[in-house]
Amino acid sequence: MTVTSWPFPARFYAMLLIGTGLIALGIVLFILLNHSTALPDDLSAVPAKVDFASPDLTLTDLSGKTVSLHNYLGRVVLVNLWATWCPPCQDEMPALQAFYEGHKADGFVLIGIDQEETHDVVEPFVARYGLTFPVWLDENYLAQREFNTENLPSSYVIDRTGKVRLMWFGSISGKSLEKYVTDVIKE
Repeated sequence: MTVTSWPFPARFYAMLLIGTGLIALGIVLFILLNHSTALPDDLSAVPAKVDFASPDLTLTDLSGKTVSLHNYLGRVVLVNLWATWCPPCQDEMPALQAFYEGHKADGFVLIGIDQEETHDVVEPFVARYGLTFPVWLDENYLAQREFNTENLPSSYVIDRTGKVRLMWFGSISGKSLEKYVTDVIKE
C-alpha cells in the first residue's frame, strides 16, 4: 500500500490562512461597528483657528436685495459656502438651521452663500430644508475668491470685531458647532 499525499498541501494551508484572517477581520469589524466607544460620535470636520479680517463681501439675497457682511459688524457671523448639488452641504443643513435657531437671540447670525446657482434653483432647496437664516446668492464665486477656497462646504466664523476666527472645510455637525462656535458667541 502506498501512501498518497494530498495533491496541493500549499494551496490548502494558504486557503486556511486566508479564511482565518477573514474571520478575524469580520470579528474586529463587528466589534467596532457595534460598540459606540469604538468609533467617534462626531465625524464632522474640525475647524482651524485663524486670524484675518473678514472680506468686505457684498452680494444679493433671495429677495434681490443687496446685502453686505459689513452690516453684521458687532454680531458673530458664521458664513457657510454651499451649493444645492453638494451632498455634504445637504447633510449639514439641519445642524446649521438648529444651531442658528438656538443662538440667534445671542447676537449670532448664519449666512448661507450659495455658489453659482440661480434663485430658481436655490429657493426650492431653502423651502425644502426649512431654512430661516439669511441665504445669499453668489453666481460668480465672489465669496470663494474672497475667502480663498475652492471647497464646498466651507464655513467661516467671524467675531464681533470683524475678524475671521475659525474656518472649516467639509460638513459641520451640531456637536462641532456647539463645541467651537458657542465660545466665540459668549465672548
